[in-house]
Amino acid sequence: MFPNRPMFKNAAICSFLPIFCLFFGFFGTVFAEPAGNGIVFDGNTAFQVPTSDVPMTPDSFSVSVWVRMNEEKDSQIFLTSGTPAQDWTLYAYKGRIRFLVQTNEMSSYGHANIPIPEVGKWFHLVGTCDGKNVRLYLNGKEAAVWKTDVCRTRFTARYLKVGACEDPIRNLSGALEDIRLYSRALSASEAAELAKGPFLEMNDGLPTAKPAVWWSSARMKDVKPVSIVPPEIPLQDAVYGDGLLLNAKDSGFRSIWYFNQASGDAYGYKYSGGLGTYPANHYPFSVYRPEVNKTFFCFGGTDLTGKTLLHEVSFFDHASGKAARPTIILDKQTEDAHDNPVMAIDDAGYIWIFSTSHGTSRPSYVTRSIRPYDISEFELVKVLKMENGKEVPMTNFSYVQVFSIRGEGMFIFFTTYDRSVLNDPGSRAERIVSFMKSKDGIHWSEWKPIAAMEHGHYQNAAFWKKDGVFKLGTTFNYHPHDPAAGRVGLNWRTNLYYAESPDGGETWQTVDGKPLKTPMLDKNCPALVHDYEAQKKNVYILDLVYDANGYPILFYITSNGWRSGPEAGPREWFTCAWNGKEWEIRKVTESDNNYDFGSLYVEKDGTWRVVATDGEGPQKFNTGGEVSLWVSSNRGASWKKVRQMTQNSPRNHCYPRRPIDRHEDFFAFWADGHGRKPSEADLYFSNIHGDVFKLPRKFPDGEETASPIPIP
Repeated sequence: MFPNRPMFKNAAICSFLPIFCLFFGFFGTVFAEPAGNGIVFDGNTAFQVPTSDVPMTPDSFSVSVWVRMNEEKDSQIFLTSGTPAQDWTLYAYKGRIRFLVQTNEMSSYGHANIPIPEVGKWFHLVGTCDGKNVRLYLNGKEAAVWKTDVCRTRFTARYLKVGACEDPIRNLSGALEDIRLYSRALSASEAAELAKGPFLEMNDGLPTAKPAVWWSSARMKDVKPVSIVPPEIPLQDAVYGDGLLLNAKDSGFRSIWYFNQASGDAYGYKYSGGLGTYPANHYPFSVYRPEVNKTFFCFGGTDLTGKTLLHEVSFFDHASGKAARPTIILDKQTEDAHDNPVMAIDDAGYIWIFSTSHGTSRPSYVTRSIRPYDISEFELVKVLKMENGKEVPMTNFSYVQVFSIRGEGMFIFFTTYDRSVLNDPGSRAERIVSFMKSKDGIHWSEWKPIAAMEHGHYQNAAFWKKDGVFKLGTTFNYHPHDPAAGRVGLNWRTNLYYAESPDGGETWQTVDGKPLKTPMLDKNCPALVHDYEAQKKNVYILDLVYDANGYPILFYITSNGWRSGPEAGPREWFTCAWNGKEWEIRKVTESDNNYDFGSLYVEKDGTWRVVATDGEGPQKFNTGGEVSLWVSSNRGASWKKVRQMTQNSPRNHCYPRRPIDRHEDFFAFWADGHGRKPSEADLYFSNIHGDVFKLPRKFPDGEETASPIPIP
């Protein structure tokens, strides 16, 4: 789908939007199939309407529709609010019909589901949600129910889509009829009444009363579905649509506020806050280029309503001491900060923005500046990857760490949710540590899986180059499968691993040169650095850096559980440094949340620095806190806090990030946000001495640069 492309070709059609120009009309008897063809979807057509035109309440609503599927492919969307993991979706997935409802957790959901009825035949579906139960009715009879203890307080999607979502591969091949949306949960008797057949006119006297929205093909006889992709363009290229790029100047700096997994306790969420530089597995958000004496940076921004994720880019001019008005490259059409951008600058000075996606429900994009070292305008790059010996469009990637290495090209460490890269149907891995590379940023190698143990991994990567020799490295945890101990999946992430490549990612080895077979599938493989699972410890990886000798230093937090609050403490921060013979594990500090964060810096003189949110913040036991500067002169054997960088803040500071080739005046970059409720979120940076500056939330009218605001 084209997020910003009008789905209707003329004003006459658009005039139907308040009731949404649609579908249906046939005279039916009890459980009779529709008499007409309905609105036909050929996999290349769809409708969308702003959700502001669809008055539905998230704690009580219903969806009613007749469906005919022409084929049973892996996934087909009937209706969706936002994306298949956002708000709600009625769709077919892997042999079943799902009515999915997102809970109060921004990346968590449940669904009532049933087997797909006969392909090629009409069937009637009603999905209801009353805040506690999600029900799915087939042909007037209750067929499935899913119970939930929590429900969303608001819908966040900007568009309701019919027959498609952002991923064009999931578009419907079939037809829909008599679509009705209700701002309440229908009863079983009302669901049965709707299955008797469609009606030509809405009538308050009907047993089902008046729907909030009704779309009927009988009322739209002369309207055809709009092709979302010109016929000459392959369907998989549909994400590259007109209107995607905004290239608009923002009024100031605003970070996205985001939360994940409601906990139902005093702390609210597993993690939350101003997460414009989140997550730990995205890198880098900023790059210094001495050629122009500027630090360029990108971030997850938002509009004035705070309801959508904007991918934005700016720079700090070290000569003038001012920041540029940010450019909004595109609207990612989600609130999920896992979709935050990262950046690279190539040898010629072109700025590349990698717009990631959380999983496969949304497309990913690559954009590049039109001119070197210029943020005013970006173009969409149609990147390709090798797959089975052929180049195919690369439209989805997650958790990206990208490195543009002078004279070598680009190297990306990332996560894929596609288990087909393993050629192992029995694999449980949901997040696969992967790698790819490119000489020009457009043509990429095959996706090479590095590790896929149990339920998968989170990784952090880095590179080291000296005297023309370079190596790549990655450190990662793993997500266990231990049902007997109740430790299953990403919330029980544990263990510490490290692997490196001396030949640009062709082969992988341990830190002392022992070859590794990839993908690594055994949790006890030679890449294991420390067995934290035996201690029942969770591991949250923060950073990976190299010292002057090319020895890796792993930086991470351990805890006793995944929930916020004191029960999962202590949260202990460690470095694990290779000294040429063995790993040295040494404690740095402690903090009060698993998603506190710090960046590790190794200076040319051997000094180690850490910028950390280890200080107790105003929302205690929530993500982030006050920012501290720590220094070690003996490879982490002892640490000294040399500066409390922030104090008495109204909101917790989150995720201070280290730039590539940093300048002392732009040393760390982060955002703040309330830990327990939606709030404004500002963006900050510091210098090497720990002085903190806030980026202006509003630029003076007509000004393209502004001075950052010192924070006492």
